[in-house]
Amino acid sequence: MRIVEIAEAQATLAEYASGLTEEPVIITSNGQPVAALVTLENVDLETISLSTNPKFMELIERSRTKRRNQGGLSSAEMRQRLGLSQPNVSNPG
Repeated sequence: MRIVEIAEAQATLAEYASGLTEEPVIITSNGQPVAALVTLENVDLETISLSTNPKFMELIERSRTKRRNQGGLSSAEMRQRLGLSQPNVSNPG
């Protein structure tokens, strides 16, 4: 992990980003982390946008809590409700 104090940063953002490896670059202010540059793989802008949206994450957490407390529907039950056929399950052996 590379740590860069924001007041001492000399490279451009592009230079820091192009130098990324598996380890992040942590930006600090007075020794406290304030931002991080990390490599991204197999992700799109929509996923990043949603995963950093507090309202969306609150909605997901409410749904998870409701599922834990009240249960949910199996995929077979949901398919039945939607009038979908059951998936073909092949027997591998």
